[in-house]
Parts: sequence; structure tokens; C-alpha cells
Amino acid sequence: MSNSSIKKLSSNLKFVYSDNNSISVVFQNNDLLMGVVGEFNINLKELEKLTNTNIYFRGNSILIKSDTGKNEIVKNAIQFLAEQFINNGSIEKKDIISSINKFMIDEKNSKFKEKIEYIIKTPKRSVIPRSERQKKYVRALKESDIIISAGPAGTGKTYLAVAVALTMLLEKKIDRIILSRPAVEAGERLGFLPGDMKEKVDPYLRPLYDSLYDLLDFEKIQKRIDIGDIEIAPIAFMRGRTLKNSFAILDEAQNATDTQIKMFLTRIGENSKIVINGDPSQVDLPNKSLSGLIRSKKLLKHLKEISVVDFDHSDVVRHPLVSKIVKAYSDQNND
Repeated sequence: MSNSSIKKLSSNLKFVYSDNNSISVVFQNNDLLMGVVGEFNINLKELEKLTNTNIYFRGNSILIKSDTGKNEIVKNAIQFLAEQFINNGSIEKKDIISSINKFMIDEKNSKFKEKIEYIIKTPKRSVIPRSERQKKYVRALKESDIIISAGPAGTGKTYLAVAVALTMLLEKKIDRIILSRPAVEAGERLGFLPGDMKEKVDPYLRPLYDSLYDLLDFEKIQKRIDIGDIEIAPIAFMRGRTLKNSFAILDEAQNATDTQIKMFLTRIGENSKIVINGDPSQVDLPNKSLSGLIRSKKLLKHLKEISVVDFDHSDVVRHPLVSKIVKAYSDQNND
């Protein structure tokens, strides 16, 4: 069955409420049902574990049995996963975690009629913002020349920026993607490390490679790197350059000094975007006061061409425990 046919059917998923605190999600398309259920019911088992509910697969329906509030959370998560399967053709564990996280944060959202917006379609998967701040961030990535974002790990800062940059490159809206990070542990003096320059800096840049490989085939990424369409380098390599027709991302910017961030921002040229991402709670510089991320936000937030987005624990899209851990540390720091 074609995707268009599945979409029509998925919009007519039926929800049957029973008097015994249960909801049946009735599917009209078996392929979609099996995609949501997963091999050996693995997706349903993960939903059960995360929500402490009882979920059963019967015929062409999924039965949810718990209290009213949890039933609604799981029902909304199942419809969310159905949309995910339609967009990507598969469901991963992180999608299940994200779906539950989304609705446990906002339990009042008992309907899932709102159309999923801001979908970023890359060759390997469609990337969907999971929170209102992520939607704001994606909008900024598309509309602003410079974007500064700060927040804890797992909020999608780097991944969403790389996804938008990759789509712009493939659509030929830009000529080049530049991904950069401070190589703090080596003080950006990398000579004592073994290997050529690429081998010296790759360990510090691995998370950027991981994001790329998750969105486009390995061979295609390598080809783009070989011909220079994608460049990955430490921030020290940016000095003296002007970036035209480019999308440049500085990751882990909490480990860049005020001077380095200023240098990076002033590289911007015609038809270019610059993104500065970082987590102020994870500064690895010997003198934490040297971090330039917070100062750049304060200095530049009044400029209309620059978007500033602050994430917090509620935007974490990894395991729900990550959000709780981030919040616990944040609360302690505020005491």
C-alpha cells in the first residue's frame, strides 16, 4: 500500500473507550499496525515499561488498560508513533522514549489533532521537533542569520542544526556545511597526538560525524567531505576566513572563549548562517569564567537578525531519566 493510502487510513485511527478503564486503538491498515507494534511486540513492551501500564495486541487493535491519565498518554504516544512510521518507515527505541516524554510533560494534551510541523526531511529519516522550544529553534535555523542556543545535553541543539544544514546543502541553497568544536582537552595544540591532522582532531569531532551519519548514508557523507562540501574542523582553523554560501555550526560552545566566539561569529559572509550551541553547565575550560557562551547571548540578544533559544530539562528527548537528572542538578545549582 502506498504512503498516501496509509496516511489517509492513519488519520482515521479509531479510539474506543470502555467502562473498565481501557482504550482500544483500532487500525485500518495492517502494515501500519505491525510497524507500531514492532517485531515480537517490542515497541509495545517498551511502552509498557516506560509507563507502567498494560498494553495488549489483539487482531487489528491495541488495547491499553490502566488509569484514565496513563491511558491518554499511551493513546497519544501510539498515534505519534504511527505518524513517525509513516514519515520514516520505521520506529526506533528513541522514538518511543520521545513520544512518552512528550505527553508525560504535558498530560493535559489529550488530543493529537495538531498537524506535526517543522518536519525536516533528510534522505535517511524525517526529523521532528519534540517540543515547542525545538519548534522555535527550527524556525530560527531557517529564518535567522545567526542562532545562539544554550541548554542541557539531549535537547537536540546539534542534531536539529545539522539536519537543517544538510537539507539546505542537498537543496543547493548553500554550497558548504562547516562543523566546528573547541578541542579543549588538547588546548587546541594538537601536535603531541599521533597521526595526521585529521586523526588528531577526529576524537573531538566524533559527535558531529555521528549526527551526519544518522541523516545521510556513510558513503555519501564521505564523498561530500572529500570534495569539500562538508568540512569538520576545530575552531582554531576558522581564523582569518570569510564564510560565504555556508552553514557553520559551532558545537560545545561553552568551551570556547569570548574571543573565539567573537572570531567565529565575525566569519559570516554573504548567504550564510552561523549557529552557536552549548551547555553552560558543562564547561571544561580550566577557568570556567572564560567561557564566552553566556556573554555572547547577553551581548547579542537585542539584535533582530540574531535568534537566542534557551532549552531546559523539559526539552530533553533522550531517556526520561535524563530529563530528571538534568533537573535535579539544575535545582541544586539554584539553591
